Amino acid sequence: MARSSTLRAIAWLWFAASVAVLVVAFRQAIFLAPTEATMGNLQRIFYYHLAHAILSLVFPYVNLAASLAFLYWRRRDPLKALSADALAVASAEVTVLYAGICLASGMLWGKPAWGIWWTWDARLTTELLLWLLYASYLLLRRFSPTGQVGVLSAVLAVFAGIDVPIVFMSIRWWRTQHPAPVFGDGGSLDPAMLPAVLWNLAGWAMMGIFLIGFRFALERRRQLAEQDAALLALDASLETPQ
Repeated sequence: MARSSTLRAIAWLWFAASVAVLVVAFRQAIFLAPTEATMGNLQRIFYYHLAHAILSLVFPYVNLAASLAFLYWRRRDPLKALSADALAVASAEVTVLYAGICLASGMLWGKPAWGIWWTWDARLTTELLLWLLYASYLLLRRFSPTGQVGVLSAVLAVFAGIDVPIVFMSIRWWRTQHPAPVFGDGGSLDPAMLPAVLWNLAGWAMMGIFLIGFRFALERRRQLAEQDAALLALDASLETPQ
């Protein structure tokens, strides 16, 4: 009980810290970052779009690692396998959320910048494919036959993970309408905009970690409730006269 209370306190402190960082990030993005010469204030969507775009390529690897751990432990240590499966579903749900925000903010930016809401650009298409793969992952978990959910979804997670480097490299491998990389060699990011980028990246990363932890706890509670119900049903069947 004491351990549970401590973890709960840590979780809410983490949430409060995440909100505080996001408040600073909002101030940086909206008020302190310089106005972009071509697009004006519209460009401020960039700070939110970029953070979610990056994190939508990070959280899938949490899902992939947890799915591989589930496959490894499912016969060796079923209790560890259940924990890994709970982490896999939690990270998949947050991936769907962050990839969805990335796509939505990109469309809001793309309409005034390009004159259209959507184009089948390599970066946009591969990011959409990533979202569809993880949406399919969640649907598979919901509608798969009992007893096969973990294995089938873990296998799908491996295929979904393959799309992540393709999304990342798409603007390097193909000529696309999407802007070129803003970091590294040839990056176009104004140094005055970097604080807004980093604060938003840190804040949304912290919030994503909180959401994964929160959803993990709920999934573990559901798993334990199912185990208790199964044990009660087994006890009742053993006590019933034949």
